[in-house]
Amino acid sequence: MPEQVVIIGSGPAGWTAGIYAARASLEPLCIEGENTQENWDLGRPPQGQLAITTEVENFPGFPHGDLGGYLSSSISAERQYMLSEHQKAGVSGPELMELMRQQAINFGTRTITEDVVEVDFSQRPFKLKTTSGLEFETLSVIVATGARANYLGLDSEKQFKNAGVSACAVCDGALPRFRDQPLVVVGGGDSAMEEADYLAKFGSKVYIVHRRDEFRASKVMAQRAIDNPKIDIKWNSTIDEILGTDEAGVTAVRIRSTEDESKTEELEAAGYFAAIGHTPNTEFLKGHLDMNEKGYVKWTVPFRTNTSVEGVFAAGDVADDHYRQAVTAAGTGCMSALDAERFLGLAGLI
Repeated sequence: MPEQVVIIGSGPAGWTAGIYAARASLEPLCIEGENTQENWDLGRPPQGQLAITTEVENFPGFPHGDLGGYLSSSISAERQYMLSEHQKAGVSGPELMELMRQQAINFGTRTITEDVVEVDFSQRPFKLKTTSGLEFETLSVIVATGARANYLGLDSEKQFKNAGVSACAVCDGALPRFRDQPLVVVGGGDSAMEEADYLAKFGSKVYIVHRRDEFRASKVMAQRAIDNPKIDIKWNSTIDEILGTDEAGVTAVRIRSTEDESKTEELEAAGYFAAIGHTPNTEFLKGHLDMNEKGYVKWTVPFRTNTSVEGVFAAGDVADDHYRQAVTAAGTGCMSALDAERFLGLAGLI
C-alpha cells in the first residue's frame, strides 16, 4: 500500500506538517535528511537551519528563562544528547527542533534519517528513492527541504559560526552580543541593504563591505543605506579573514582592497553577517516541479501551498525567498498538511 503522505525534509516546516498530518490520521512518513558531515558542512543538516543556530529569541512561546526541566521531560531519552548545550536562557535551535520532532512523533509521525535523491511525479502514486536505495510510493508529498545560507567559504566563517558569524540579521541582530557593538555586513544586493539597515537599530556602527564601487541593489535600497549615518561603506573591498578568539567569538574583520591587494584594514566588530543570498535545497526536484529564477519551488495557488504538480505541496524556506523565518516556515508547514488532507479527501483517496 502506498503512503498517504510523505514529508521530505524536517525543520520547523517539516515537523509542523508532521504534527498536523498525524493529527489528521494520515500516518505521515517524514524523510528528515541524512545525518552526514557533508550535509552539515553544506548547511543542510537534519532539522534544518535551526540545527546550527544557538539562541532562538523570536519563536513565540519560548521566552528567556531556564527551560531545562521542561526540555528534559519532553524529549525522549535517546535524544537527550541534543540538550547538552542548554544555556538556561530560553531555547536553542537544536532544542526547539527536538521538541517539534518529538511532538510529531508523539502523534504518530514516522521518521527515516536519509535524503531523498530521486522523485517521479509523472504518475500516481508518486515514487521516491532515498540515499540507501529505499523506495516509497505515496499519494501525496510535502516538500520541506529548506534553503541554506551562502557564505564566502572562509575557514574562519565556520570557526565562528554562532559565535558572531550569522546569515540572518532578523534572527540574530537583537541578541545581546551584537547590541551597541560595531558589526560587519558583506554583500551588495537588496538583502545586504536590508540587513545593514536592520542591524543599525542595534549596533553602534555597521560596515558594509562590497567588492565593487557601486551596489547592485535597487536604487532606493542602496540610497537608504548610503544615507544612514550609522552605516559606513567599504567600497572595493573583500573579506580577507574573520578574527576572534574561542572565548570572545568574533572581535574584528580584516578586509582587503580589490584595487590594491597589498592594502588591508582591520575593522573592530562583534559580528559578521553574510548577506550574499541563499540556495534552496531543490537540486533533486529540478525538472519535476516549477521553480522561480532563484530555484525556489513556486506556489501555484494564492494563499495555498500547492505546487505545479497536483498532490505535491511545498512548505517553509524551500518555497519562501522573502521571509525565511522559523515561525513562517512552521505556519506553511501547517498549511501544507491541511492542503494535503483536503486534496486526498476531495480525490477520494482517504
